[in-house]
Amino acid sequence: MTSILVVDDSALDRRIAGEVIEQKGATATYAENGQEALDKIERDEPDVVLTDLQMPEMDGLQLVERIRKDHPRVPVILMTAYGSEDVALAALKAGAASYVPKKNLKQELDEALWTVMSAIEARQHREQVREFLERSESHFVLGYETDGPTALVGHLQDGLAQLDFCDELDLFRVSTALAEAIRNAIDHGNLELDSALREQDDHAYPRLGRDREQQQPYRDRRVYVTAKLTASEATYVVRDEGSGFDPSQLPDPKDPENLVKASGRGVMLIRTFMDHVTFNKIGNEITMVKRRTGSPPT
Repeated sequence: MTSILVVDDSALDRRIAGEVIEQKGATATYAENGQEALDKIERDEPDVVLTDLQMPEMDGLQLVERIRKDHPRVPVILMTAYGSEDVALAALKAGAASYVPKKNLKQELDEALWTVMSAIEARQHREQVREFLERSESHFVLGYETDGPTALVGHLQDGLAQLDFCDELDLFRVSTALAEAIRNAIDHGNLELDSALREQDDHAYPRLGRDREQQQPYRDRRVYVTAKLTASEATYVVRDEGSGFDPSQLPDPKDPENLVKASGRGVMLIRTFMDHVTFNKIGNEITMVKRRTGSPPT
């Protein structure tokens, strides 16, 4: 059952809010000011905080800022009275999820609670599915489809997002690493394109790639992607059908002279964004591991 902490120095407004909350099938607890609310949140974190803006000791804006900092998973709904519009806007910018005007509290609060509680329920379902997950494994084969890599990376990204596997920044980093690995497998693996071409002529590199897509032995080569997912770890294996390379011969990305060069950039990003990266002996297969946020190293 969803738990909602109501924070307001007005006993009447606390009672009205509590009635609406109980009608939604949730449970309500109460605090008379922001400081009391923080103490209660520390002892027993609620699913939602519903707070007035104008209160003694600590106002609603300060409370939003503290919750956003210390309890970022808890959404905050503001109750605003006439004359507090500027403060409400500041609180929304500080991280509040929604607001309702007190002059029509019953109707407006019912709608706001429905929205927030639906989002919480969806998150709880994702967390439950993650607990069910023991292991999933998918296999994909790519040729030279124009939007193939983008579509596949988006699909794999969605899988992580549905499980709340990592935060937005790490989700972006995993997607970047996957895109770089797949692009390297296509360009440098199957098409055997040399990054040095990009240093010489911006058009020569893609032009040669388009030509080789129609030529043997490049035309029939494929990229194989395996995605393995557990509750704590995501593993991606990307293999091409090229002749491979010696990973030890990659230019050092830490060398200032190499930072602006095209060669080695993709591997540098992959190594930076993933927790563990290995190549097979012939250099045509890369394995990348990303641990779920909060998981200990293995």
